[in-house]
Amino acid sequence: MSVKSYRGAIREALEQEMQRDADVILIGEDLAGGAGGGGEDDAWGGPMAVTKGLVGKFGRRRVLDTPVSEAAFMGAAIGAAAAGLRPVAELMFCDFIGVCCDQIINQAAKYRYTFGGQDTLPLTIRTTMGAGQQLGSQHSQVLYPLFAYFAGLKVVAPATPYDAKGLLATAIRDNDPVVFCEHRLLYRMRDEVPDDTYTIPFGEARIVEEGSDVTIVALSRMVHVAAEAARTLRAQGIDCDVIDPRTIVPLDTDTLFDSVEASGRLVIVDEAGPRCGTASDIAAIVAEEMFTALRAPIRRVTPPYVPVPAAPNLEALYVPDAHRVIAAVHDVMGR
Repeated sequence: MSVKSYRGAIREALEQEMQRDADVILIGEDLAGGAGGGGEDDAWGGPMAVTKGLVGKFGRRRVLDTPVSEAAFMGAAIGAAAAGLRPVAELMFCDFIGVCCDQIINQAAKYRYTFGGQDTLPLTIRTTMGAGQQLGSQHSQVLYPLFAYFAGLKVVAPATPYDAKGLLATAIRDNDPVVFCEHRLLYRMRDEVPDDTYTIPFGEARIVEEGSDVTIVALSRMVHVAAEAARTLRAQGIDCDVIDPRTIVPLDTDTLFDSVEASGRLVIVDEAGPRCGTASDIAAIVAEEMFTALRAPIRRVTPPYVPVPAAPNLEALYVPDAHRVIAAVHDVMGR
């Protein structure tokens, strides 16, 4: 086991899956760099340098640079999956889903259903998300609630390097389309990750912190914000369960229900917006199924209902932090 970055863990998963299965290909913009322009091979490795080095190991027949047309290369990836390959398509920013919406939500998501379960579509869509780099409202959104809305897509949002590697391997081996959401502020995070290949089953949440007073559910980068808040709260005499669902579709409701049954209080922390978001979805599920277990109203800690600001001071106010989580826990505790 070695210490690896979130970025390095994802790259290692891609490399190991490409070694394991010759049908795995990568497709997207600037994955190899220099395509058709006389530039340096492997100049970029994608916008976040995740695929850097892979074209030298697997060649341009398996690491495919594309024109700047998400509609075109996402359609090509879906066709490749339907033809028997296992493409990993990189959508630079999740905000660009609007350019290839039809391909993802009307074709990929509905493929197995349309053919009555007689065929599969083993497609992985890697995409980046999240505020914190002053990239503006068109490049900083968290849109996994949008992907989760469409039946037929599995949606993954790993919070650690360990989870990123194991969940990506699972995604690539899955026979249904998977949207794999990577928060850009996590790429430099480092932790111990096994060197050998491994998988993590979809639909199994991770207990990050244990406690019986309040259940905190957090997603992606907000897992670390929630864990920081939980450590502060423990010093104040409040013990919190911090649950990282890891996958939004499928969602591990069993772990969530067991925790709420014990604590009777729920706080949900999410960087996606407050309207029709994942926090709202989880709150509704718990309210429907576990209402009699609740001792206090459910609290959501989300950004305000506005576009993501570009100004550093406003962006910092936009994203939920540990202070807001602590205040929400105090609220459900009646303090």
